[in-house]
Amino acid sequence: MILSKNADVKGVIVKSIEGKPMYGGDLLVKPLIKGDEMTFLEIHYTPGVGAPLHVHTHESLAYVVKGKVKMTVGGEEYILGPGDVCRHPKGVPHGVEGIEESIVVEIKSPAPDITTFLGM
Repeated sequence: MILSKNADVKGVIVKSIEGKPMYGGDLLVKPLIKGDEMTFLEIHYTPGVGAPLHVHTHESLAYVVKGKVKMTVGGEEYILGPGDVCRHPKGVPHGVEGIEESIVVEIKSPAPDITTFLGM
C-alpha cells in the first residue's frame, strides 16, 4: 500500500499491549499504514487511560498531535504536549497515559505484527 486516508481507516479498540491490559479504559488505535520496515499508528488517549510499562522488540517514535500525555521511558517520566516527540528504544520498559483528550502518532520500526502487538 502506498496511500492511506485517515477517514477510510477503522479504529481498533485495544484492551492490551504486548499482553498487558490497558488501565483506565480502552484505547483507540488507527493503524494508518505499514511499510516494509515500519508502521504508522494514530492513537487516541482519554484522560486516565494508559498502557502499562511494557517492552518491545522494535523502536518507537511518538509525536503528540493534540492534548497532553505522560510518557515513562526507563525510570524517567515526561509530560508531553502538542509538537513534542519521545523515543521508546527497543528493549526499554515504557508506558503512556492520557492526561487530556490526546492524539499521538507513532512510528514503529521494524514493523511489528500489529495483531500480536495490539492483542487482537
